[in-house]
Amino acid sequence: MAITSVTSSGLTPSPRKQSLASNYIDFADAGSSDGWAQQYLPDLMEKEAEVFGNRTISGFLSQVGAEEGMASDQVVWSEQGRLHLSYKNCSVSTNTVTIGSEVGGHTSVSTHGIRPGDMVLISDAGATIQAFVSQTAADTITVLPYKDANIADAGVASTSNVSVVVYGSEYVKGAVGRDGANEPTFQSYTNKPIIIKDKYEISGSDASAIGWVEVSGEEGQNGYLWYLKAEGDTRARFTDYLEMAMIESVKATVTFQAMETGATGRIDGTEGLFAAIEDRGNQSSGITGVNAATDLAEFDAILAEFDKNGAIEENMLFCARSTALAVDDMLASMNSYGAGGTSYGVFDNDEDMALNLGFSGFRRGSYDFYKSDWKYLNDLGTRGGMIDTVGNVRGVIVPAGVSSVYDQSLGKNLKRPFLHVRYRASQTDDRKLKTWTTGSVGATTSDLDAMEVHYLSERCLVVQGANNFMLLN
Repeated sequence: MAITSVTSSGLTPSPRKQSLASNYIDFADAGSSDGWAQQYLPDLMEKEAEVFGNRTISGFLSQVGAEEGMASDQVVWSEQGRLHLSYKNCSVSTNTVTIGSEVGGHTSVSTHGIRPGDMVLISDAGATIQAFVSQTAADTITVLPYKDANIADAGVASTSNVSVVVYGSEYVKGAVGRDGANEPTFQSYTNKPIIIKDKYEISGSDASAIGWVEVSGEEGQNGYLWYLKAEGDTRARFTDYLEMAMIESVKATVTFQAMETGATGRIDGTEGLFAAIEDRGNQSSGITGVNAATDLAEFDAILAEFDKNGAIEENMLFCARSTALAVDDMLASMNSYGAGGTSYGVFDNDEDMALNLGFSGFRRGSYDFYKSDWKYLNDLGTRGGMIDTVGNVRGVIVPAGVSSVYDQSLGKNLKRPFLHVRYRASQTDDRKLKTWTTGSVGATTSDLDAMEVHYLSERCLVVQGANNFMLLN
């Protein structure tokens, strides 16, 4: 069945800086059948039709996060490193191992934390062996396999892409002391708030002009004054921007100055949700064979990545429509009666019962997943309208619960949701969401024959434990 889009078919009204003739019915045209020049009264349908339903997309952060004020130009937090010593991308030559990148969370006086006397696992694609560490240097270790003369004879044939894990130590009787000591690696992250602004303006004459359309909107506005509609839409759009900015923003790597007249300072950006996961988290595009969980085997590969990290039991899956349907089909295929259509979704179906073809959650292994559609990824006016089919986001898996972190400003450990928004606030000024009106319309504040409604917020997103998140792309 072919589907034809109607996105450009007569849907002219849209947010603009000025009113255009194409946005309204012309009653002044005497030659028009819609004009006042004819004697017959048209059947006016005054109520504005809500053809797009609820147009706002905000609500994601309120479900999975929290908001908290701060009185600083940046927020700094620290996260625990891994407990055990593990290294990847190592290379071997005879019995010498050159240490690659660290996976563990400890360092020592050398560039790695392995010490003489340690017992290590050495692994490549073909074998895993146990060995004893006899000597160490700045970036190498000398090992003695327990069962063979050298590493190659033991079965590790690769000269690169080798993993090394410390699993204990062994000493002979009477051995004195232990060489060196390991210290935890301090992992600190920072983010800064950005200032988000918007404004609505209408002249005094237009504010007092009544219209024939009864307006309505997401902010509860109704009546026959068009500025109620426009101001409410501006407010709703700004509320969406507050969430979209926390999701999409990135830190600037190119230096450029502010463009406003009289403004000084540099535009730095801020780290949003997607950028944090791409930098410190997991992406399905980086896992072999995974394509947004289109079958159970591919979803199990995602679970394997979670096993390597925090292994948090409860997770929220926010996804686009295509991914939501793929997960539904994946779960339905696990039902042995699904092929006959007798037991799909709601069990014990009969002809008088509505058939449920979707699933809201499931458990696989030790993980619980609660699935929810994310309107932001479906709406044509937001991420749903992106044409990048390769790198576009189709869903995100967010851990539920809280994490324990050390807050630099308060000087103590706190438990917070993995996602939370920090906004600028003090006893003098709360910048979570400021709104104020200027001009001569209503409460007069100046001689401007207009009403200006200003919106402002200063905030940033804190993504703690990004290694427990998964971006489906």
